[in-house]
Amino acid sequence: MGKVGSGARRGLIALMLVAVAACTPIYRNHGYVPREDELERIVVGQSTREIVGQTVGRPASSGLLTGSAWYYVGSRFRHYGMRAPKEVERQVVAISFDEAGLVSNVERFGLQDGQVVAISRRVTDSNIKGVSFLRQLLGNIGNVSGGQVFGGGN
Repeated sequence: MGKVGSGARRGLIALMLVAVAACTPIYRNHGYVPREDELERIVVGQSTREIVGQTVGRPASSGLLTGSAWYYVGSRFRHYGMRAPKEVERQVVAISFDEAGLVSNVERFGLQDGQVVAISRRVTDSNIKGVSFLRQLLGNIGNVSGGQVFGGGN
């Protein structure tokens, strides 16, 4: 009888461990945003598109109308139990180029209270181009379903 009670106790402990593990949030990162030390190697007014591509890699997105900027987008999702994944953070790094192909701006954007904010900026021109595009990239936090994240639906 002692062996049966011992087996039931082990089963209960295993069940409790599984329940605790299911309630632990898991965070996953999607996309790519260059680190600050990588961006420091890009010199505004001197670095070219080729140098940027070699230093931090080519992005998945570039300026839609003129091709004058490269956008690096990174998101962080929290998976919690059986709930759908929730996006908890998004950052965009925008590297702008002038007509000669030289870097004119290096900017990092995030969201604060639903508004696009500049986290860091190294610019030669204070005019932020493509802010509406950045608002679109950053403005969809929380509007992404688990199926979209994993390519399984709308």
